[in-house]
Amino acid sequence: MATRELAVLTVCLALVLVYLAVEKAGLERALRRVPRRVAVTGTRGKSGVARLVAAGLRASGATVLAKTTGSKPALILPDGSEREVARPGPASVREQVRLVRLAARLGADTLVAEMMSIGPEYLEAESRLILRPGALAVTNVRLDHTDEMGGTRDEIAGALARAFPPRGTVFVPEEELRPAFGAAAARTGAALRPVGRGEGTGAAPLSFGEFEPNLRLARAVLSHLGVGEEAIRQGLSGAAPDFGRLRLWRGRFGRDGRPAVCVSAFAANEPESSAAALAQVRERLPAAERPLVGLLCLREDRGARTLQWVRAAGEGFFRGFAAVVLVGPSSRAALRRLRGTPGPPPPSFSRFDGRDPGDLMDRVLAEVPEEPVVVGLGNIVGWGERIVLHWAAKGTPHDP
Repeated sequence: MATRELAVLTVCLALVLVYLAVEKAGLERALRRVPRRVAVTGTRGKSGVARLVAAGLRASGATVLAKTTGSKPALILPDGSEREVARPGPASVREQVRLVRLAARLGADTLVAEMMSIGPEYLEAESRLILRPGALAVTNVRLDHTDEMGGTRDEIAGALARAFPPRGTVFVPEEELRPAFGAAAARTGAALRPVGRGEGTGAAPLSFGEFEPNLRLARAVLSHLGVGEEAIRQGLSGAAPDFGRLRLWRGRFGRDGRPAVCVSAFAANEPESSAAALAQVRERLPAAERPLVGLLCLREDRGARTLQWVRAAGEGFFRGFAAVVLVGPSSRAALRRLRGTPGPPPPSFSRFDGRDPGDLMDRVLAEVPEEPVVVGLGNIVGWGERIVLHWAAKGTPHDP
């Protein structure tokens, strides 16, 4: 009996090894057929940078397949059209294997991929074993996914550095440089290319929702790939924005149709990136006459991020807000912590435990008597996406 079981186990192991060998050979063939590959990693802004780079390359005449995995995973096909990535189960890095094969089948000469891994080991495998990019863009180093990537910027930089491709070129905004990046470049033979402030961004003012470091980074990558200035300008101005981009609607919301301005900064996720988004809102949309109301969406599977928001509240993030309404599975526990947080005088914190976005807007608008600016924060996944779709249906897009 034991001999028979051993024989079955040996056959199964042999079949697995054959399968892995076939898979590896198929990936190698696909990689050879897509000679130019660009990957984008970092904490925030990956989807936007991937879209900008892909658009610039398309404008130059390249046949480009791109993929973003941020607010909504999407394939951007060579003609610029988009298709949502179907996920029958949890996200898996094996998506990137299928991506490379799809690029080869479509005859793409260029692949632009937002990296989807978080943990350092997965980042290394995704970059070095699957995508093998010639160019890697690192958007920024911010405190997010701290339970998986580390609790300090240097630790997070060390995790991101695991994606450095051997003998590739790595682009990083100069203000985001960390010692771990130089060490990783020396270890892998990668060329580390800091991108200076204002480098090649031109004098044109930024549109609402654009962030200068992202444009600067995309320009540097495109220039490195041989894209001319005219194609760069055309691509950057015509790139389709990501679903989670910073955007704004004016309209009448709630059962009584009260006027309000609604801002989606959900995809910024953590407090530092949210503060940068909020600075744009305050600059472009002076709110001296309108009270600010925060709508903080929390995810049950992002406990470390929720604790960041609690700490940020104690450090004065919500100074100037009239009220903050919490929503999501972990909102009850977060509310208890927020109400007990020492620090600057807090706004009125409360929570909503209903299901309908319209009811949520009624709840938010009840916080103040005047026309408010409602700022969505926290997470785009879950409640964030639902309320964005509600705002888009009820309001009119506005670019201040």
